[in-house]
Amino acid sequence: MKTVEFQGTVAPSGQISIPVEIARQVPLGEPLHVVLQWEHTAEDVSWRAQGRRQFEAAYASEDSIYERLIDEAPSR
Repeated sequence: MKTVEFQGTVAPSGQISIPVEIARQVPLGEPLHVVLQWEHTAEDVSWRAQGRRQFEAAYASEDSIYERLIDEAPSR
């Protein structure tokens, strides 16, 4: 399997253009495995922060026993 990476954008039509120099390397009709990556938006960061706040709100002081057990060295 060959891999190539390039920067691009999604057109209003939903298409992504492959640079000509890369397209020349791919045989016509060849099946492709496509992976898309993009940066997190401010909205993504807000959702993650809210999720963490909700998770931490459920933390009780009684739960600290587990932290002490993890930190203690085993005695043998």
